[in-house]
Amino acid sequence: MIKSMTGFASLTKDDDVATIAVTIRSVNHKFLDLQVRLPATLAAIESRLRTLAQKRVSRGRVEITVTVQQRRVPALEVELNEAFLEALGGAIDRARERGYVSGTMAPGDLLRFPQALSIRERTEDAGPDADQVTTRVEEAVSAALDELDTMRVREGGYLRTDLESRRATLSELFVRAASAADDGIIGLQTRLQERVRELRADALADEAAIAQEIAKFVGRSDITEEVVRFRGHLDHWRALTDSPEPCGRKLDFLLQEMNREVNTIGSKAEGPAVSEVIVALKAELEKMREQVQNVE
Repeated sequence: MIKSMTGFASLTKDDDVATIAVTIRSVNHKFLDLQVRLPATLAAIESRLRTLAQKRVSRGRVEITVTVQQRRVPALEVELNEAFLEALGGAIDRARERGYVSGTMAPGDLLRFPQALSIRERTEDAGPDADQVTTRVEEAVSAALDELDTMRVREGGYLRTDLESRRATLSELFVRAASAADDGIIGLQTRLQERVRELRADALADEAAIAQEIAKFVGRSDITEEVVRFRGHLDHWRALTDSPEPCGRKLDFLLQEMNREVNTIGSKAEGPAVSEVIVALKAELEKMREQVQNVE
């Protein structure tokens, strides 16, 4: 199935527990590169969210961002770092004795030292609301992934239309290349036969050896094997794009194989008309390769 790697999804779930916003962006990438950004309180479910994404997306750079605003005002606890404060107080006392500072430390001064205070939400107060939030987050991410997949499928439809048109063009060009190569073989045989007639005038010429060399030369110019393989690649292309499985990397490999066959035909086939069609084939293959870089 042709599905684009580019997509975007954004949704917000709002209820009496929390407001949950999910944004997902995906762009081209050779493999699956998954980035998940969550509030620290949801770090425990990151692996579950990654698993959700990996079931829906097989290739691309995907960024999932989740923000949560809870309705409940969290209960906080403040803890003093007594060891730090003791060391700080001793340092200030010594500075005061030497005349570097004066006065006493006010409570507001503690806020200037991040190491002095630790402020965090009480875990025991999270209660059932925390479980509800994590469940809601997973549901929201799953819904956003569905939305992302819908967009990637829609974009993939446009890619399929373009690639199918180019595949048809490729097939037509290849028929022309094969026909031009056949004409080239006929022209080559005609030229060789004329040369044989000239050589027959030479009494020392070995006609059996000449005929053998002609057969070898014509055989080296035969592209039947390459034609069969190229047509097989075109059939395989259609099978891959009709399959429900992601096919981007397979299509990329198939285009490399097609390009190899075209290069071989260009080096073996005879006739000026062949070169012109080979150039057109390679140009079309390159355009298809660029488009396939967008396919999952």
